[in-house]
Amino acid sequence: MSQMIATSKVKAIIGTGITGLSVARFLAAQGQAFVLMDTRSNPPNLEKVQHEFPGVTIICGELDLHTLLACDEIIVSPGVAIATPAIEQAKAAGISVVGDIELFVRAAKAPIVAITGSNAKSTVTTLVGEMAKVAGMNVAVGGNLGTPALELLNDAVELYVMELSSFQLETVTKLNAKVATILNISADHLDRYENMRAYILAKLRVYFGAEHIVVNRKDILTHPPLAAGVKPVYFGGNADFGSFGLIQDSDGEFLAKNLTPLMATKELKIRGRHNVDNALAALALGDAAGIPMDAMLATLKSFSGLRHRCEFVAEKNAVEFYNDSKGTNIGATLAAIQGLARDPQQLIVILGGEGKGQDFTELTPALRSINSKVVLIGRDAPIIAEAIGDAARIIYADSMQDAVNKAFTAAKSGDAVLLSPACASFDMFKNYEDRGEKFCLAVQEVVAS
Repeated sequence: MSQMIATSKVKAIIGTGITGLSVARFLAAQGQAFVLMDTRSNPPNLEKVQHEFPGVTIICGELDLHTLLACDEIIVSPGVAIATPAIEQAKAAGISVVGDIELFVRAAKAPIVAITGSNAKSTVTTLVGEMAKVAGMNVAVGGNLGTPALELLNDAVELYVMELSSFQLETVTKLNAKVATILNISADHLDRYENMRAYILAKLRVYFGAEHIVVNRKDILTHPPLAAGVKPVYFGGNADFGSFGLIQDSDGEFLAKNLTPLMATKELKIRGRHNVDNALAALALGDAAGIPMDAMLATLKSFSGLRHRCEFVAEKNAVEFYNDSKGTNIGATLAAIQGLARDPQQLIVILGGEGKGQDFTELTPALRSINSKVVLIGRDAPIIAEAIGDAARIIYADSMQDAVNKAFTAAKSGDAVLLSPACASFDMFKNYEDRGEKFCLAVQEVVAS
């Protein structure tokens, strides 16, 4: 349904998904008039929206430019590209275009820890949140992870720990975080961005107005060119002054602040070399946010990781199975491969799905270095096979159960089977969680047989 908007004091919400609903609830609580729009002709939760907001105009299908031009602000959900022609035209006409994170920043009273990156942001966000909880702080964790940002707002909150995607950052003017980081940058979402430069620039917006900046020493793309006057704290690599890094001595390897050892890496409960970097990043962020060190170290000794992120599933005949279904891009899969590979172990990697325009030749050096086998599933399996070439033995499978069965058959004692698809899941599964659950079920069948 549609109606003419006659006042300039109306806001347009584009997208009726989880984020759009959170914006609608936020505006309704303020008594703010708004119109809801969705580019889909029949959004899956339309009835819920109509029931919750019975008096609100809902426009489905192609965006109505006349309605957008009659509004004083447009709030765009992350799944809607701001390059959509009607949105670009409204912006060119002087209409403010923001997202839910901009509204959140305007309303939040507590300090914000802002975390983005191509990979590992959910793990690090959860870690920092757990560290704050162990320290007895009233902490709210969410954003791109779990609870939408606007639903976290509460005057009792002492610290917000926010996972932010590039889509969310596109519409942020100035985040003004207490501490901000880009954990890493690798090719992702190139089906939405014109090029890598556009993707990187979206990520860099996390640093705008930050009081403290945490930077990955090993990834030059994460370094902030626009943060004049803010001295970064580095994480990763060998420890030195002004960093969280690693120290080696006769007793082993240790996480360290500056040159002071904090705890042995062998005490970490999360597995893989990439999780050592995640632990260092969490320490750097928590330290800048004022979380006590003893609480952070206690958390690192007990935190076992998130589901679908290099999650140990089971073992049979000395073959280990790992679920990294959250590995939806090449960078994540490379981190998983490099994190789990250990001489002379061989990895059998299950890859495939919707490739999002990525260049899969970037996987070949890592696959070749570990003498790996690859089991391919999904729509873009032929594209991946052509890119990999002879870097690994390629096996095709037509379902997750088939992939797990063939991977186990190809493995020998001491090997590991890793689901880290480097692709989106929507060609075969509801989402990456569904894909990971199907993998775990398939593994359990193999173990039980």
